[in-house]
Formats: sequence, C-alpha cells, structure tokens
Amino acid sequence: MSGTFIGMPSFPEAARDAVRDTTLRGNLRHATHTIRAKRAGAVAELDDWAQLREAGKQIKDRTLRHLDTHLEQVERAVTAAGGTVHWAADADEANRIVTELVKATGETEVVKVKSMATQEIGLNAALEEAGIRAYETDLAELIVQLGDDLPSHILVPAIHRNRGEIRDIFRDNMADWGRPAPDGLTDRPADLAEAARLHLREKFLRAKVGISGANFMVAETGTLVVVESEGNGRMCLTLPETLISVVGIEKVVPTWRDLEVFLQLLPRSSTAERMSPYTTMWTGTTDGDGPRAFHLVLLDNGRTDTLADEVGRQALRCIRCSACLNVCPVYERAGGHAYGSAYPGPIGAILTPQLRGTATELDASLPYASSLCGACYEVCPVAIDIPEVLVHLREKVADQGGRGHRLERAAMRAATWLLDHPAALTAGERLASRTRKLHPRRLPGPGVREWTNSRDLPELPAEPFRDWWKKNHA
Repeated sequence: MSGTFIGMPSFPEAARDAVRDTTLRGNLRHATHTIRAKRAGAVAELDDWAQLREAGKQIKDRTLRHLDTHLEQVERAVTAAGGTVHWAADADEANRIVTELVKATGETEVVKVKSMATQEIGLNAALEEAGIRAYETDLAELIVQLGDDLPSHILVPAIHRNRGEIRDIFRDNMADWGRPAPDGLTDRPADLAEAARLHLREKFLRAKVGISGANFMVAETGTLVVVESEGNGRMCLTLPETLISVVGIEKVVPTWRDLEVFLQLLPRSSTAERMSPYTTMWTGTTDGDGPRAFHLVLLDNGRTDTLADEVGRQALRCIRCSACLNVCPVYERAGGHAYGSAYPGPIGAILTPQLRGTATELDASLPYASSLCGACYEVCPVAIDIPEVLVHLREKVADQGGRGHRLERAAMRAATWLLDHPAALTAGERLASRTRKLHPRRLPGPGVREWTNSRDLPELPAEPFRDWWKKNHA
C-alpha cells in the first residue's frame, strides 16, 4: 500500500477534508445506518442482553487483573499441543519474528485472514521489504489491497467504497495480483463476490503459509478462535502447511465457559447474526489435519502500558465488534482514514493514543475526536465507558503541554487573577460593554481560531449585570 498512517495530519485537519467528500459521506451514512439498525434488532431478541454485557465486562476485567498468569497458561497449553509461542514487545520485534518464520519455509507468498493486529504493526509492508507478498483474503480487505488503500472500518474495511468503485478496482487491478476480473464485470454484489472467489481460490490452493489473528485465546487449552462470515478464514487456517497467528495479549479468556459469553455478544453486536457462519478453532497441531507447524506470536506493543492505567485499561476489553463506529456521529461524517490508525472510530480514539502514546500531533488530537454524546458506551457489548476514557486522555494531553494548552493555561491564570480582584473585573466588564460593536465574531490566532471557526462569540449586553442590578434594584 502506498498510504501510511505515520506522519498523517491531526484529526481535525484530516476530518476537514473528509467531510467535503460527499460520496464518502453518502457511503458511510448508508452503511452505518443499515448495520446499526440490524444490530439493534438482533440484540433486542435477547431478554438477558444486559446481563450478558455485564458478564463480558466482568470476565474481561478479571482476566486483565491476572493477565500474566493466563498468558503463561496459554504458552504452556500451546506448546504442549505442538505449537511454538513467540513473545513480541513491539511492532518491530513482531514483524521480525514473522518475517523470519516465513523465510524459514522458503516461501515468498502468504495468505492472510483479516487481522487488526497485523494492520497495527504494518506487517504487510515489512513482509514486502523482505521480498514476501501477502495476499489479503477477506473480501473487504481484498478491495482495500487492490485499491492501494487503507482500511476505514474494523468490521467492513472497505465501507467507504460503493459498488461502482469496487467494480472499477477489480477490473483495473486484479490482474496485477493474480487472476484478472471476468470480462464485462458488473457492479452486482453477486458478480463482485464471484470475481473475488475465483481470484482468491487459486491462492488458497497454492499457499503454503497462512497468517491470521484471533478473536479469542482460551487459556485452559491453548485454543485460538476466529469468527468470520465468508469462509476465507477457514481456508487460511486449515489449508497451508504453516500457520502463524499474531495476537494481542489482551485477547485471552480463561476458560471455554467464558468463551461462551463472547460467542453470544460478538456476532450480534458486529454482524447482527445470532451466530457467525464460520467459527474456526484450533489447538496446536494434529497429524494429518490442518497445518503441520503452528506459531503463536503474542503481541504487546503498548498493551502493558495501557494496562497500567486504571481508567484507560478498559479499552483492552474491546472485542472488535465495531458497534461504536456505527453509532458515532463523528465517524459517520469523517470516516475511518481521518483517525490515522488501524483502529478508527471511538474505540480507536481511546486505544491508539494509549498504544502509541500522544507525542505526535495526530495521536494527541484523537481524544478530542468525539462529541462525548455517549452513544458508543450504550452499544458497547463489554461496557467500555469510552467517554470517560476520552476525558481522561484529554487531561493527559493537556498536562503534557503544547501550543494550545499553554495558551489555555495562561488564559485561566489571567481569569483567576481577574476574579480575585472585583474592582478590576467591574472595570473590564464596563469596557467590554462599551466597545462591544467593535468585537469580532470570531477570534484570530493559533489555538483559538480552531475553537471559534465553528462558533460565534456570544454578544455582550449593553451594560454589565451588576450595573443593571443597581439601576433597577436600588
């Protein structure tokens, strides 16, 4: 992909460009409204949804409190089942481990089932530098890859594309990646799906190495779980001779009984299905069935630092359902690319600044990419209080300083002094009232302009309240 999340402008700048794209906004509005309406219907079928949601929250919190114990249990169980466990402290180490594992097989191609963790670490680019081509097999990920694009949604990475755009991408670019698109390809969904199936089938049958993520890891048996709707995951997880799974350390659940809760929460909250069409589970290796070699790469990449934050750690409960994106008014208008991360939307606004830090202008702006309306919290299947974490992260960003925050602190110090001196306050109020016709509707200057570009300054009254009171209540 030619695009990259690194070095992107801050969220306000990127969003300003996105909201001018009427096609993008139309695509997002149609898709998000459709998905959330279906999800609401699926959730309403369960009388005990609130109890399931609370159970998911409690299981995740309990697991995170003892994460080290559960991860060690995963390592023992995977190793006993014939797999190999690798620990990656950051993206560079994870990319190096995976690249070396693929090179050891002698292969130069891999097939992938959609994985947020590999997008997070930029694995495809790292493999390409090593002369290894990674083929995305999820339909939406395939569209993004063929279009030299970036994902813009957790569940539907190509949500920003309409059918006509997808047809053009297939027709123009499929041949560069393998089997070309059929002649006379239309934008009918069935035709587009068939073109993708034919294009991918030869890759599934040829590939010797598969790379995946995982929705969950069951600590007691070392079992990994992927849920998906297309069957591409089943192909990637069973046909290759070598399987490499890159999984964030927060994806562990202690027992199969705990998994039962999430297999009810995730499908309804993401795809509005009672059960995912394909739920694939694998435990190590088995002679004569599935891959001969299995490698599990456990990824930290900022998760331990996130865990240390008592407020922010709840972001690690996330099960990647994308429900928060589909109800967010900011995401609906700005789209996923503006967030500059593999994790867009409300969850990305709290997860990315914790995983990457807030040193860059982009990452420091993400906690402000929200209206704090609270809709994201209401639909979250594991009750992540995203508004609470956003406010918490805003405090951190403000404390670390920066041009706008220095100006804000200076203004607060001036206001404190003025409120401590009634005579000066009175004189200032009278002066402001007498010169009110000269006041601009918006304030100029960096750090202030951003606030008043979309807000008119309030009109001052003809006289201060204290003068009006003395005149009318002498």
